[in-house]
Amino acid sequence: MRSWWSSVQTDPDGNRRTITYTAEGPALVEGPVELVTADGRTIRSDRCVVALCLCRRSSIYPLCDTSHRKRRRPTEQ
Repeated sequence: MRSWWSSVQTDPDGNRRTITYTAEGPALVEGPVELVTADGRTIRSDRCVVALCLCRRSSIYPLCDTSHRKRRRPTEQ
């Protein structure tokens, strides 16, 4: 049985994108990128780095608008 991963298309030039997870912020993706949302919308960005929201507070979700900065998690003591 084939894995779903084997059906994922890759860049024909073999280029890889780097995704960096930040401690309390977004995931940073090296661009340019093309995102397909759960409802089928396609978002294209030619920026060199795109911030993806992980907290779901962004008004422009799935892109980050820094809303995570307004509410911090309580620090453990």
